[in-house]
Amino acid sequence: MLRCWLKAAVVLWLVPGCVGTAARLYTEEDPLVILSSSSLKPTVSNSSSAWLVQFYSSWCGHCIQYSSTWKALAQDVKDWQQAVSVAVLDCAQEENFDVCKEFSIKFYPTFKYFRAHSPETDRGTTYRGADREIQSVRQLMVNILQNHTKLDWPDHCPPLEPHSSVELLPLLGQRSDHYTAIIVEEPDSYVGREVILDLLQYSGVEVKRALSSDLPLLDALKITTFPSVYLLHPNASHTHLHVEKKLRFFFSSLLRTLPGVQRRSKSISSSSSGGQTGALPDRQSTEPWRDFHRWKVYTADLESALHYLLRVELATHNTLEGEELKIFKDFVTLVAKLYPGGGSVVKLMETLSDWLLSLPLQRIPYQAVLDLVDNKMRISGVFLGAELRWVGCQGSRTGLRGYPCSLWTLFHVLTVQHDATPTALENTGLEGEAAPVLQVMRRYIRTFFGCEQCGRHFEQAASATLDRVQNREDQILWLWNQHNRVNYRLAGSLSDDPLFPKAPWPSPSLCSSCHEEKNGVHVWNQDNVLHFLRQHYGASNLSPKYSLTPPRLPPPDPDLVPVQTSRPQEEQRGGGGEERKEPEKKAQPGLQVLRGRRGRRGRRLWVWGEEVGEEGFGFWVWALTAWT
Repeated sequence: MLRCWLKAAVVLWLVPGCVGTAARLYTEEDPLVILSSSSLKPTVSNSSSAWLVQFYSSWCGHCIQYSSTWKALAQDVKDWQQAVSVAVLDCAQEENFDVCKEFSIKFYPTFKYFRAHSPETDRGTTYRGADREIQSVRQLMVNILQNHTKLDWPDHCPPLEPHSSVELLPLLGQRSDHYTAIIVEEPDSYVGREVILDLLQYSGVEVKRALSSDLPLLDALKITTFPSVYLLHPNASHTHLHVEKKLRFFFSSLLRTLPGVQRRSKSISSSSSGGQTGALPDRQSTEPWRDFHRWKVYTADLESALHYLLRVELATHNTLEGEELKIFKDFVTLVAKLYPGGGSVVKLMETLSDWLLSLPLQRIPYQAVLDLVDNKMRISGVFLGAELRWVGCQGSRTGLRGYPCSLWTLFHVLTVQHDATPTALENTGLEGEAAPVLQVMRRYIRTFFGCEQCGRHFEQAASATLDRVQNREDQILWLWNQHNRVNYRLAGSLSDDPLFPKAPWPSPSLCSSCHEEKNGVHVWNQDNVLHFLRQHYGASNLSPKYSLTPPRLPPPDPDLVPVQTSRPQEEQRGGGGEERKEPEKKAQPGLQVLRGRRGRRGRRLWVWGEEVGEEGFGFWVWALTAWT
């Protein structure tokens, strides 16, 4: 069962490449630094940050088993890198024999930490503690930092010592250009220091810690439980900050979502909150800002995804044939059957699906698909807006979020809809697959998705774990898990939007019951996550706000619906019963519509496209489209 695998991998899910044992225990995709004989000394000597290095051997069984924990630790403290960094060095590599001997490495794994600004002669301090679990090593890293003096303190590490009421109380009522969060905790608690380091990469908020033994501070702030957060706002107001669970993850997540708090790596100044997002005058985009609620899913995003996919991404393929055509047919069928709510988009996808499935040929021009998407036949009720209207997927500037965000959202909705309507895919050819939505997504991304590197990453993940998906619940959770893995990998990169920084989702503000802590490490409550996903991506949570309204179409000619240039009928009966031939016209590429035949169910439209080659010859690609 995938559920069992997800629970067993609740820490590992953040770490790329954790599945299986490869020749290399650590790769460049892991959130740590891989050192060698040539890079060890230059990296740890006179460094602006402290270092924690694991010297291991790739043939050591315990090192292999421990590698997943070390990767998870590195991911857990990824935002601490400017103060203390995590690294590895493989002593089993021949080029590293001498340097491991020089640093007195006799057993594996050996952990050494190096203080910031240490001299070249420093060979590090060995950590000999028996407890090497994530929480213990993380607290060791905090202790390493606090053991620095003022002279060798890491350049970018904020103060970790507690502040007194004498220092903090004068700040009340003072205006500032940032938030100040005061975490009041017990003397032996690490929460305050860990949250300070978690926010190291963020601007717009400064975190300070104070102790529960400071009675004047407790009296002034009226704090009675620990740990607690008291927030000083830039406008001089101040208040208790309500946190669902008094855990490090909840504190850090909530502070990161305060309006105006963003990653330091970005220069855009804007605002973000856990609820509604308002006007953003400093955004570097010409697009109008659309207010939205983060707990809603917007059909405008789904429609924009389909618009971009069908009119932009697919347009790079002049023709569709063979496996490409089959993959596209499967995608259209999937959306036609599972897209929630009905309406003009569903009717378009159903019309497109019927047309594709009735094609007698294995090769069609893209222009024929586009003409149908654009409803050149003027079929009543068929419509897909021809513009991008990002709402929940809008970014702080052009190029951020947008289409990738909306494509994820679309497939999340489809996995939940498949769970809600399990018989929807019957008689489509997709019902035999254990995870039809994911398999169609996998094939589409591999074949059509424009970001080639992204497609390779997704294929690697699918190859490693998709076969473990056995039911519809697994399908929902697998996609959520994979989406979070991608977010962790891209957090802080150039594609990370400072207005919407990539972070574990759903956030505590959206689903507090989804988050728990075990041995000081954040874990997910799988059952509550599944319940949340079903609700969030369910049909009842879709908002039509900002979606385009289908235009009112002019009534069609009762006998002929001209679209581009109609191909003449070769023979047609005249009024006197004599046969007459229409003059030949030059064939035009695209969709052509002949006379409709009236029947009991309406008008039947016969449609074809003709592809004209360089030498003037063509071939037929025709099919029955739909009833109107």
